[in-house]
Amino acid sequence: MTKDELLTILKENNFDEIIELIEDAETGDLAELELVESLGLLYDEQLNEEVLRLLQELGVKIIYVTDVDGEEEED
Repeated sequence: MTKDELLTILKENNFDEIIELIEDAETGDLAELELVESLGLLYDEQLNEEVLRLLQELGVKIIYVTDVDGEEEED
C-alpha cells in the first residue's frame, strides 16, 4: 500500500491522531513510539501493520513495551 493510499484510508475513517503521528514523523518531530505490541495502534491488523511500516520507513523507532504490574518495561 502506498503512503497516499494509506492516508486516504485513514482520512476516510477519521483516524486524525494517526495522521498526526505520520505528519510528526515526516517533520522529524517523532523519533520513537512506545507501543504495546498486542494492542497496536489500530484494531484493523492490516492497517495497523501498514501504519507501523510507514512510520519505520520515516525513521521512527518502534519500542514495544509490556505492562507488568502496572510498570512498563522495554523489550
